[in-house]
Amino acid sequence: MRGQTPPDFGILTDRAFQKLYQNPEDCISYSQTLLISDKTPEHKIILRKIISQAYAMQGNYVQSVTISHQKDDDSTNEKLSAFAQLYGDYNLADQYQNLGLYGQSKKIIAGILADPKLLISKNTKVRMTLAKLYQLQAINSGVNRNFKLALEDLDKSDIYLDSKNEENTIIKQENIIFRANFLMRLNKPEEAKKLLDKVTNEIISNGKSTFLIAFAYESTSRYFFLKEDYKTAISYLEKGYSKIEDLPYNDMKIIYYDLFSKNYLALNNDERYHYYNNLYTNLKTKLDANKKEGIQYIVKLVETYNKKNFEFQEQKKIRQLRNTTIIVLFFILGISGYFLYGSRRSKDLKKQLAFFEKQIERERSVQLHAEKVRDDIKKEKDQKNTEKEVSKVSKEKEDEILQKLEEWEMSANFLNKNMSISILSAQTEVNTKYLSEVINSNKGKNFNAYINELRIDHIASLLKKDPAFLNYKVSYLAEYSGFSSHGAFTNVFKSITGMSPNQYIQEIIKNKRS
Repeated sequence: MRGQTPPDFGILTDRAFQKLYQNPEDCISYSQTLLISDKTPEHKIILRKIISQAYAMQGNYVQSVTISHQKDDDSTNEKLSAFAQLYGDYNLADQYQNLGLYGQSKKIIAGILADPKLLISKNTKVRMTLAKLYQLQAINSGVNRNFKLALEDLDKSDIYLDSKNEENTIIKQENIIFRANFLMRLNKPEEAKKLLDKVTNEIISNGKSTFLIAFAYESTSRYFFLKEDYKTAISYLEKGYSKIEDLPYNDMKIIYYDLFSKNYLALNNDERYHYYNNLYTNLKTKLDANKKEGIQYIVKLVETYNKKNFEFQEQKKIRQLRNTTIIVLFFILGISGYFLYGSRRSKDLKKQLAFFEKQIERERSVQLHAEKVRDDIKKEKDQKNTEKEVSKVSKEKEDEILQKLEEWEMSANFLNKNMSISILSAQTEVNTKYLSEVINSNKGKNFNAYINELRIDHIASLLKKDPAFLNYKVSYLAEYSGFSSHGAFTNVFKSITGMSPNQYIQEIIKNKRS
């Protein structure tokens, strides 16, 4: 009897990806089983990425980073295929985005998409990865409030979604929901609503993606919030939350708790507001702590990788130099033997031999120089790590740091309650001493004052642009802005604007009426 042919790996991963949007715990269990039995390095990278995404959806960012960067004992950089390297870079960009390090994510993606040959690939796996990369880039653009560019990135993502499988369908539907959210931010709510209604019906008729249904309902609630129809917004939130209430989609649940609290606050329902606000605060504290630990962990991993890669490249250069020297030596010996055999009595033989010996000596000198350069680089790195950085930042470095700070300010990461100079350092890839020096000298204030001013400017702008914020209590505005207390927010707000938050709100209302 003929044995049954095992399922194609593409079919197995498609099932795993589908489970990712049904229940992350089932996805982890199923994918771990495949990972244990599969010995192909490329397959292992893909499976670990799916498991990593499941952990990220649960809000377990540390485990997400750990599993995605897990290596087999027998794996080496030289064995990785071109696709495996591409997928590894995509994975790192996604990890950075999950941790809120949008600048690093954007930089990696821009480097990948700069390859024109890659963009015209016909390989199905490569095209699916490109679709995901453009989706990530759209999210990064949205975070930086460049919504037009975000929509263009989604258009490019859709171009590469030409496979006929479940993963392709899910990414397409996600893109539609993201598109609707960006359109709402561009003051095109009716256009967004049409997209949401259509994709919601598609997802429900398919009936396989719990996460996408919740995502669609959450986005629809935002539409009604903008219309100030808070009761309808809450009804959509309740329908969406019922889909994930018993599932560990903590990364989605924190968004729901935040939206519930905003809507109940707008309805002046203090009891429900405090209930959901407490759920939001407790879960956010937990996830922020895990995210902070994840940032520290991924920074160490990247540093270790860069160090190993540098050592690997140095050793490779030395091996190449050694091999070249051996080849030249054999060539010289062969030529020398020929001349010795053919013309032992030639008067020029000594000159030729002396010339070849000089060549050998020169090759040896080059090798010694390479080893000396490597030692000097190592000593210089060690010296930089131990010596005190007493010198001031150069003008070129200062301009580079200011540019990174400007990009970072667009991300609104300063609203994070746990924001510290060490987290800012990780997000901008600038060491804390340089950051502190540049902020003090160019912003005219210390780190805390700099962050507080960004927060006040942000909330003051929202109060002017978004009428919904005028209905919120000062305590909520304080929490939204990242302040630890109502009193701290009020004091800083007054020190920067010259008036209390309530006075500022009344002034806006007065100007609108006049």
